[in-house]
Amino acid sequence: MEPNKFNNRKAFTFSNEIEYADGGIVSMRVLEKSTGNVSLFAFDLGQKLSEHTAPFDAMIQVVEGEAEIVIGGEPNHLSAGEAIIMPANITHAVNSITRFKMVLTMIKA
Repeated sequence: MEPNKFNNRKAFTFSNEIEYADGGIVSMRVLEKSTGNVSLFAFDLGQKLSEHTAPFDAMIQVVEGEAEIVIGGEPNHLSAGEAIIMPANITHAVNSITRFKMVLTMIKA
């Protein structure tokens, strides 16, 4: 991920800050702190993050499009404006239903 490119004290809209890449996933770091990170992602149609675990709690907020978030084997359909929390050490995966953009907030402490 590229370093924080966001300007403090200036308003922005997440969906305007990142572009889609044909056949890929684009990511951008919004904030990076020792206690956690906020990252912005753009998934092209058909892209996914395969099942994995993370040692920290995380929250996905869909800001554009639709995605399937699978947590502990249970699929969840999210649309723009919806969010879900993924508990630490539980398997999860992210699948695009349409092109979509999301904000991932990971809390380390």
